Amino acid sequence: MTAGHTFLAVDLGASSGRVMAGRWTSAGFSLHEVHRFPNNAVRLGNSLHWDVLAIWSGILDALKKFRVQFAETPAGIGVDAWGVDFGLLDREGRLLGNPYHYRDVRTLGVMERVARQVDGYSFFLQTGVQPMPINTVYQLVSMIEADDSQLHAASSLLTIPDLFQYFLCRQIHAEFTEATTTQLCDPASRSWSKHILDALQIRSDLFAPIRMPATVLGPVQPSVLREGGFDASFPAIAVASHDTSSAVAAIPGMDEQSAFLSCGTWSLMGARVYSALRSRAAYDLGFSNEGAADGAMLCIRNLTGLWILQECMHHWEAQGKNHPWEQLLQAAEVVQPLRSLIDTEDAAFQAPGDMPSAIRAWCAQTDQPLPDSEAEIVRSVLESLALRYGATFRALQSAIPRSLNVVRLVGGGVRNRLLCQMTADACRRPVVAGPVEAAALGNLLAQAAATGHLSSLAQGADALSAAENLLVYQPQCPDRWQQAAEHLARIQSLRDTSLSDREKI
Repeated sequence: MTAGHTFLAVDLGASSGRVMAGRWTSAGFSLHEVHRFPNNAVRLGNSLHWDVLAIWSGILDALKKFRVQFAETPAGIGVDAWGVDFGLLDREGRLLGNPYHYRDVRTLGVMERVARQVDGYSFFLQTGVQPMPINTVYQLVSMIEADDSQLHAASSLLTIPDLFQYFLCRQIHAEFTEATTTQLCDPASRSWSKHILDALQIRSDLFAPIRMPATVLGPVQPSVLREGGFDASFPAIAVASHDTSSAVAAIPGMDEQSAFLSCGTWSLMGARVYSALRSRAAYDLGFSNEGAADGAMLCIRNLTGLWILQECMHHWEAQGKNHPWEQLLQAAEVVQPLRSLIDTEDAAFQAPGDMPSAIRAWCAQTDQPLPDSEAEIVRSVLESLALRYGATFRALQSAIPRSLNVVRLVGGGVRNRLLCQMTADACRRPVVAGPVEAAALGNLLAQAAATGHLSSLAQGADALSAAENLLVYQPQCPDRWQQAAEHLARIQSLRDTSLSDREKI
């Protein structure tokens, strides 16, 4: 790839969005953050929504800033975002209402009701996806059950990144990696599962044909060009639009012996496989299959991530305690280790609210010392996340028929050196951390491949291997972390038994 081509990566996360300009140099992409904006859930009545017009405004602001900062026309633009959520368009291509947030309560109990029609493992055999209440399929069934007027009026369903690509270029499409998060896609045929759609009476005409990543969709529409101040057009490009798939595409050294851990609001751990792993063992261990940027698959488990700490920070800020993050981490390093542990997947930590109180309550219910200070809470969460990563790594190793010798960690967690070291300790494997901006880099690589500036995604990943400054964390104190893992497993078992006994009463 020759120097001088600049692409725009729109990278949308569950708490913020940003637009990155990536300019190819002889050593890889040089990244420049053009614009960052908050992405907050909005509660309206009893419902939780995404403010898509605010997100779109943030993207338009980024285009204006790019024009001022670079005084050139981009070589392309692509969007990656989270999975499962969607918007509905009417026959005129107009958005029908604000898309729902995956944490909205409308799916409560839906998964259990659907299981009476299609049991979980049959679902898994069809789609390769682990049933989760947040998945697109359960959101749609909740709308069918409610006889939702928006669903009746809808002509097209677009996942969140596909929706913003539509705003850019007016092309209705379904990108492969994002489609695989819906629990409605057959990953082998790369098409929508007619069996599942028919069984649940979901309209098949809502879904556009599935396109692979690194596909040019079409030119950015004139109204967007005028808004951004551009005289010349440039293409909108379908990247690996599920942010995890984009991130994995940019991991340097991602080989057969590597597991990956994408660590942000959510954490996702897995390994590359050539075809969807749909064994009973993989299902029982909680693994899903999602599309990879090159058309292969990722055997992956969704885990709660830094969301818990984000909620703690929101609570402390609301109390007027504006602690600098680095100071909290420094304080957490020196408090007593492995003292108060939580199950980060417990339902107590899945809803927004007073997270510090939820953590203390969980510790009280499990007869553990209460973490009182902010530093103790931070350490408790980080250690508990690392222990969950360790347990997941061992489950992944049992599901994958090859040895996994290293964990490659990308995303915002790379900046958290304490968590990186704890992850190495809990997984008992070296952790190679970096890059932080993996999702944006994967987005940019797909655009460069789509426009012929790179011969393949693999070529770009090879270039990143030489360009990125990666940090390696070696495991320490394996016995102490093994004992902590066993202790937390006992706590979880006792709590589950206690809750089950209460339900019987």
